[in-house]
Formats: sequence, C-alpha cells, structure tokens
Amino acid sequence: QVQLVESGGGSVQAGGSLRLSCAASGYTYLQYCMAWFRQAPGKEREGVAGISRGGTASYAEPVKGRFTISRDNAENTLYLQMNSLKPEDTAMYYCAADLRWWCVRPDIATMSQAAFTYWGQGTQVTVSS
Repeated sequence: QVQLVESGGGSVQAGGSLRLSCAASGYTYLQYCMAWFRQAPGKEREGVAGISRGGTASYAEPVKGRFTISRDNAENTLYLQMNSLKPEDTAMYYCAADLRWWCVRPDIATMSQAAFTYWGQGTQVTVSS
C-alpha cells in the first residue's frame, strides 16, 4: 500500500524559509513521478512543483526561483525547499505520486491533481507579513 507522509510545515514571517518533506513507502519509489500541490482556503488545489520519473524538476510560475524540489532516492523522500516565502504562499501543502505514462514528462508541475493517484495528508504552511 502506497503511503505518503508530509512534514515540515509551520509558521514563518515573510522572507523566511521552510523545507517540507514527504516520506514515501509501499512502492518502487523510482518508478514514480511526484509533485507538491497546495490549497489555500476557498481556492482550488494547484500544482507547485513536480519531478519526473527521470528526475526533471518543474515549477509553477509563482514559485520559480524561490522553491526547489528534490528527491533523495536512498531515503525514498521528496523535499520542497521554500525560500523568500510570501503571505500568498500560505496554504495546506500536499505531496502526490503516480506511475502512469505521463511520469516521463518534464513538466510535471503543470499536471492537474486528477493526474495523481496517491496523496499525503498535507502539512500547513502559514506566512505572516
């Protein structure tokens, strides 16, 4: 059974940094593409960053240059380093994974939430001004 468990959320002031982690288990990690999504109150869930099966990273425009997605294959863990945080980054952040054919695409960050089968429970990020 695939399990994704996020951690690392918290409250920071604008300009600060956080690193989110997503520990994965129950599947062959390297076969999957993975992504970070976020959902603010009253808004739809949106893709933030993604990483393809081959390791190509991609980002949504609002976070380019500030966020970095990476994966530690030895530890089966996905990370999201978030720097220069803004109040508009406040949201619940979710880790997602899938292994279907599109996982080879270099633009995983543009995929909708419907493309991902497996989800974590989320971790809250709050950025104050």
